[in-house]
Amino acid sequence: MIESWRWFGPQDTVSLADIRQTGARGVVTALHEIPNGTLWPEDEIASRRRMIEAAGLAWVVAESIPVHEDIKTGAAGWEKWAHNWAETAKALARHGVGTICYNFMPVLDWTRTDLDYELPDGATALRFEFAAYAAFDLFVLEREGADGDYSPEDAALAKARFEALAADERDRLTANIIAGLPGAEESYTLESFGARLAAYRDVSREQLFANLRNFLDIVVPAAEEAGAVLAIHPDDPPRSLFGLPRIVSSLADLQRIAAMNPSRSNGFTVCAGSLGVSPDNDVPAIVEALGDRVHFAHLRATRREADPRSFHEDAHLEGDIDMIAIVRALRRLERRTGKVLPMRPDHGHRILNDLSGTSTPGYPAIGRLRGLAELRGVTRALDMLETQPV
Repeated sequence: MIESWRWFGPQDTVSLADIRQTGARGVVTALHEIPNGTLWPEDEIASRRRMIEAAGLAWVVAESIPVHEDIKTGAAGWEKWAHNWAETAKALARHGVGTICYNFMPVLDWTRTDLDYELPDGATALRFEFAAYAAFDLFVLEREGADGDYSPEDAALAKARFEALAADERDRLTANIIAGLPGAEESYTLESFGARLAAYRDVSREQLFANLRNFLDIVVPAAEEAGAVLAIHPDDPPRSLFGLPRIVSSLADLQRIAAMNPSRSNGFTVCAGSLGVSPDNDVPAIVEALGDRVHFAHLRATRREADPRSFHEDAHLEGDIDMIAIVRALRRLERRTGKVLPMRPDHGHRILNDLSGTSTPGYPAIGRLRGLAELRGVTRALDMLETQPV
């Protein structure tokens, strides 16, 4: 696998020189400053590639070209945004960036309620707490129709959680959910968030599948022509939020998407943490089932809590998933297909100097370095056992 590192561009607190020192060879990035739906200028793509190469690294994955909300809702004129997306994918491929990770999550990208959840060892992690999420939905956002999404017991739990929050904690919870996490496509105010949710009032799960298929009908042929592969990212978490449909949450969902277009360019990112939040998802079996449609891997671990709807990011070799089995499945896929997969450690803990410095939520330097080192050790040990069985 190509050991890679998420980089948010020149403003990232982790520099390209820092990335080089981790031992990673690949960079996973995007032109995050370009507004959603806008065609990425080819000279800016070329400039960013040269910047990465000058640091002794390679731009191996574009993560992400944001998918405009009008595409997801099927709003009038959505085709314009899809064609811009397709042309951006082709421009990236012309500059050697042939793997493109994207998501099709309505309104919100990955969602967390706490960005600094303290662990027993003093490190901090990202967390999704169901009670806090429900408290925000019912009593801060006051979403129309939200009452029908919760049992009386869950509504009581949410009310108690809301009443326990101080004013500044409510503000922080709101910011964590809607202000836009790293790599997210949009940020919102409460008012604009409510308006965006309203745009999905008539978008059912089946309609969202149809809108994805229509999008793929435009972008997959363009990617195939350019020699690029697309890798849709699973929902995070893999369940409905705020009454919105989600369609990339299970093996059945992924197989349905694969069937929309038989091209190898219509592929997948295997995110171990996103999929692993659901106890129904067997991530190594998903790798095996998707086969050569797997083009990219996010390797991180999550741990479900006493209320299994809540979870936090665990150390890379801990949590509810079998990371060793996942790495083994990915390496066997590589040997079987002859492909080399880019992978990156994801959502590291804030540890050591990360705690006293400034870092992007979920993307501290030392915490991810620990994860990369652990994953590197697993990969090399498994490779040795495959070639020199004990």
